[in-house]
Order: sequence, then C-alpha cells, then structure tokens
Amino acid sequence: MFLKLLKRRAPVKAPVSPAIPDGTVVWSIGDIHGRLDLLHPLVDAIQADLDATVADRKVVVFLGDYVDRGQDSRGVIQFLAGLTADRGIEWRFLRGNHEQAMLDFLEDPAEGAKWCEYGGDATLQSYGLRVPQLKHKLEAWAHLSADLAHRVTPAEKQFLENLELSFAVGDYFFAHAGARPGEALDRQSADDLMWIRRSFLDSEIEFDKIVVHGHTPTAEVHMDHRRIGIDTKAYESGVLSALRLSGSGRALIQSAEGARGIVRLPDLTPSSALEIAV
Repeated sequence: MFLKLLKRRAPVKAPVSPAIPDGTVVWSIGDIHGRLDLLHPLVDAIQADLDATVADRKVVVFLGDYVDRGQDSRGVIQFLAGLTADRGIEWRFLRGNHEQAMLDFLEDPAEGAKWCEYGGDATLQSYGLRVPQLKHKLEAWAHLSADLAHRVTPAEKQFLENLELSFAVGDYFFAHAGARPGEALDRQSADDLMWIRRSFLDSEIEFDKIVVHGHTPTAEVHMDHRRIGIDTKAYESGVLSALRLSGSGRALIQSAEGARGIVRLPDLTPSSALEIAV
C-alpha cells in the first residue's frame, strides 16, 4: 500500500520535446481586458496566417479575461461572440476570473463592490452604466445588477455562460490562471483554473503537459520547462500577445499601440516569429 501511494504521488514529467499533433496549428491569445483596439489587428493577423497554412485542424484559444480594466469590454464580448467557423477555424474561449466575477454580479448584486475593485467599473461603463454613489447600499447594487442584465444581450449572455474552463491538445494544456501542482490536469478545480497564482507559479512540479496560461501579467512572455505565460498586461502596457504552436515549433506575435507600431519577436524554436503593425 505504501509503495502504491508513493507511485501515485510521483511527479509527472512534461514531454522533453512538447509538440502539437501533425496537421494541427494552434494559436493562443492572452488576457484582452477590454482592448478591442489591440484585439482586432491581432485576430486579423492570425486569420491571415491560418488562411495561408495547410492544416487539417486550425485552433485559436482565447485564455479569458476579456472584460474589465480596458475601455471596451462590451465590444470585446460582441466581437468574440460573433466569430464563426466559416473559415475552417475552431475558436475556443476559456473563462477567466473576470468573466466569472461579472456573472457572479449578475446573479448576486452583493458581489458588485468587490468586482469593481479590480476593474468591473470599466465593464459597467462600456454598457453605459456607472458605479453607484452609495456603494454601501445593497439596494443600489441590486438596481445596477438588474440594469446590466437588461443591457446584456442574449448572445452576450450565452457567450459568457458557455465559456470553457480548460482545453488540451497534444502536449499542451490551456487554462486561464494555471493548474494546481500535484493534481492531474483532468481533475483541476474551476477555482484553480481561474484563480490560482503563486502555488502554481512558484512550484517546480511538472505536469504531463506544458500549461499555457494568462492571469499573471509579465512585461515579456514567460516560458520555461513547465509553463508558458502570455498575459502582457494589455490594458496598461498596450501590448497584446499571441502564441503559435505547430509541431514542436513556437512563435509569437504582438499588437502594440502608439509609436511602437511594429513589434518584432525573436524565434522561440525553428518556427518564424511574425510581426504586426497597429
């Protein structure tokens, strides 16, 4: 029994050369946070790449946190909800903690003050609403929740409610925040997939797949033997990042605002990095 227990708890090693299955190309986009201005050109560039790519399966994974902090959360939701598979692209949308917070507020007005502490006020503004002056009054939040529910269209609500918690393909596992070390990827809790931070980031325990995530912003894309973090704090930095995976190759593109214009990124593997002007 003791030997079996040791075996069950032994760390799982990620593949030495992680890869995407032959005939498949996967793009993943980091936290958007209301930056529709950065999202549009990035998606255009990805679609152009996939149109020019011969593959049996073409996948684009959005890692969540579409709303809050940036100025056009509603525009981002509407844009993503309107993406269709008519170009042979499989769109996968993951749920971030900010989408969960928005849904929580629609169900329970008492969650409003907490949501607005980390960016929910920007989402309300994108719907033509504002934080109540009497923030301590639950009745005021109840009215605001009802007003937001009235303005969220059925298509927008359906999009938010149908977001996935994770997605896996080949040797890669995609989740908004990460995964709990020591727990099998197919047994992760919703809270960990959307909220985990330091216990995931600081651990050296490997999973059986490389975890691609957002949630924790960094100035540059982070990449090591167990995880790839592509949240570059778009709402503040003005840089939105995307990762391309094909075979064992990896490449990055970023859309950037203002004078930075074209962003060139070095090759991560034999795959070529792309560039995009905004």
